[in-house]
Amino acid sequence: MDPVYLDHNATTPLEPRVLAAMMPALEATGNASSVHGFGRRAAEAVETARDQVAALLGVRPRELVFTASGSEANNAVLGTMSELHGGGHVVVSAFEHPSILAAAARLEERGFAVSRVRPEPTGRVSPAAIAGELRDDTRLVCLMLANNEIGALQPVAEVAELARARGVPVLCDAVQAVGKVPVAVPDLGVDYLTVGAHKFYGPLGAAALWIRGGAGFSPLLVGGSQERRRRAGTLNVPALVGLGAAAALVAAELEGWARHMARLRDAFEAGLGAIGGTAVHAAAVPRLPNTSNVAFHGVDAEALMVRLDLRGFAVSTGSACASGVVEVSETMRALGVDEEVAAASLRVSFGKDSPERAAEWLLAALREEVEALRELAAAGARR
Repeated sequence: MDPVYLDHNATTPLEPRVLAAMMPALEATGNASSVHGFGRRAAEAVETARDQVAALLGVRPRELVFTASGSEANNAVLGTMSELHGGGHVVVSAFEHPSILAAAARLEERGFAVSRVRPEPTGRVSPAAIAGELRDDTRLVCLMLANNEIGALQPVAEVAELARARGVPVLCDAVQAVGKVPVAVPDLGVDYLTVGAHKFYGPLGAAALWIRGGAGFSPLLVGGSQERRRRAGTLNVPALVGLGAAAALVAAELEGWARHMARLRDAFEAGLGAIGGTAVHAAAVPRLPNTSNVAFHGVDAEALMVRLDLRGFAVSTGSACASGVVEVSETMRALGVDEEVAAASLRVSFGKDSPERAAEWLLAALREEVEALRELAAAGARR
């Protein structure tokens, strides 16, 4: 059997049609900031990509700022709060992406107050809990659209409505959501939103930040006139072309992708009963259609992941940004999950091109490997 990639929440494979769209830009010469013909053609390619991303999100192209990653875009927004206000208060969910949590901690070092709102045990943040943290000096609320580890969808529109009533802007990290669920910015009511190409079959190194007209913004990178002076640096034309091409594919094909991923995810979770001693995190709330985070009680998930890798299955024990560090993830800590359960949790994230039998194959391997690890644990306990 060929290796089976089931870690699409970490990154997705580059779609062949996206690569094909990128090839002319990879082979071309021209800086998009140059005024000669070579530069104009590069700039036109970038603006086509901007139009494609704007169409997917339902926004105006001029409101988009291209960046190199979702992390950069998130940092730019939180950095703006420091530049524009100098102090104050921000509210974040306790299981935001590390780029937001770390940027909030940096604001805290600079004198800001930070409220970190824990999700409910179901995996969903309570809008009332966030509203309860708002103050007269609150500068920003951050709430992701979908958690990258457990897939739980968050009540962003409800939170934005509550924040808007208090005059507080909202940043929505939608990086994990695009390509899995519809993302229409006007329906969310937020002020800033971030997306990243490599989560929806585009290239690494291309992302976008949407800024509502009139919302405050101070560039993170300065020193050039690119992106209407909102993000300095020579534009990565091939990667941005890929971002646009990937966005166009999502706009045209998302419905079919989501059905396929949900079918595999549901088949996988239905088959867990044959293994026994399992629990699916966030199973009671709306989730991404491709994501299943499962605790295999009595099993070390790191060991299980390695054994599955040797059998050709790529899965994860949590966020890719936290890999290599054996500790309870921020998501599990925020959920209040017992450390033993957290250490036994494995994330499986299907993709649009995952084989129809992927769930069946993975379940068969899991039955053998989980049983073997439980037997080893039992033998160790008897010594």
